[in-house]
Amino acid sequence: MKTGILGGTFNPIHLAHLRIAEEVQQACDLDRLLFIPAAEPPHKDVAGQVSFEHRLAMVKAAIRDYPKFQVSDLEIRRSGKSFSVDTLEILRKQDPQGERFFIVGLDSYRDIASWKDFTRIFSLSHLVVMTRPGVALSDPLDPLPVAAREDFCYDSDAEIIRHKSGNNVIFLKETYLNISSTKIRQMLSTGQSIRHLVAPAVADYIQEHGLYQTTATKRSH
Repeated sequence: MKTGILGGTFNPIHLAHLRIAEEVQQACDLDRLLFIPAAEPPHKDVAGQVSFEHRLAMVKAAIRDYPKFQVSDLEIRRSGKSFSVDTLEILRKQDPQGERFFIVGLDSYRDIASWKDFTRIFSLSHLVVMTRPGVALSDPLDPLPVAAREDFCYDSDAEIIRHKSGNNVIFLKETYLNISSTKIRQMLSTGQSIRHLVAPAVADYIQEHGLYQTTATKRSH
């Protein structure tokens, strides 16, 4: 089975997340695309202290009409920080013969040398790096320490870095949608509409549970 993996806080999940997932699913011919909300992100706190349960429920609502999209509560079922390498290890044990396609943004790829056991990630999964139109790396191997580059070779025609494990680093240009969870939270805190930024079911869930609203905003409703 070919499984795409899209992690994040999803605080809240929005249409750009769904668009990226769909583009990777089609480009890599994936059997399923797995959304994995982070329970305890290693590099940042969850803004607004929105619970994992709320974020999981919003993802479930957002992907309801996408038959190849699934959501996993894997990271709440284990203790400690939500490190990517640990998640990938668990997914490999669940499906040893399957292929995994771990999706990251270009900024995350540039910072990958700071991740826990980052060299192990390339042995566990393909890496799909989403780039925006007009934004690219001059040398795709630049983010990797010199010692680690010996494990890779770059195929410039295919725009793929091939790892000695047989896995690849694949660069895909996303259809850029200028939407961020931060902006959505800011808009909600001031009572602005988020229509066309999140799935309608997500907007309904946020309103029903009063998420991201200030006390003054709640009173106005």
